Amino acid sequence: MELTTDQLPVLTIAIFFVAFLYSSVGHAGASGYIAVMSLFGLTPLVIKPIALALNILVASIASFQFWRSGHFSWRLFWPFALFAIPFAFLGGYINLPTQIFKVIVGVILLFSAVRFLYPSKVESVIKEPTRPIALSSGAGLGFLAGLTGTGGGIFLTPLLLLNQWATVKSAAAVSALFILVNSIAGLLGNLSSTRSFPSFTAVFAISAIVGGTLGSYLGSNRFEPILIKRLLAFVLTIAGLKLILTN
Repeated sequence: MELTTDQLPVLTIAIFFVAFLYSSVGHAGASGYIAVMSLFGLTPLVIKPIALALNILVASIASFQFWRSGHFSWRLFWPFALFAIPFAFLGGYINLPTQIFKVIVGVILLFSAVRFLYPSKVESVIKEPTRPIALSSGAGLGFLAGLTGTGGGIFLTPLLLLNQWATVKSAAAVSALFILVNSIAGLLGNLSSTRSFPSFTAVFAISAIVGGTLGSYLGSNRFEPILIKRLLAFVLTIAGLKLILTN
């Protein structure tokens, strides 16, 4: 399905709000972009490259801000990213049939909803992950990120926090750059496979940059993240169930 002239402005505004809301809680927004584009009836071949491209833009903003604030840890980041990057390229190269894509993405959106309801209160680091665990986890998350058009951060952040491998802000900083490198690799893989890119992405890109910049600023200084997380969880739950339950 292609966008009509009436739908394009509405979806552009929706992209703005997704970027705004996600960036305010430290994420790039891929699962949200996928959700709203799916609700508008776009096909996976269109959704995937757009979500990855928008992810790159918003994750770049988040990565810079967290790095500048001193929360980024290279020691924690590189073992997860090392194998994630080539596997994200591989996942991006593969294009799933529409129904399989819908089920996988629907589950991811529901997982994302749970993630945003998860109370991020862990601040003490008990231990660092072993290298084999970090490398293998990164490879799996990278492949899933490229396959579905997400950056993988929606899985990496709770993994780091639940295992007490990082503080909340350090996990957000590492996840932001993880999202960025996986999204770049996934998009390159997708372009290598399809040799095409949606022409209307530029409009969404401007909307995502504005929303991501504003959201990351206000979210880090003024907003209470719990309300935003609950709103996101509500939207993602509706979109996820719609994808799984409808043909």
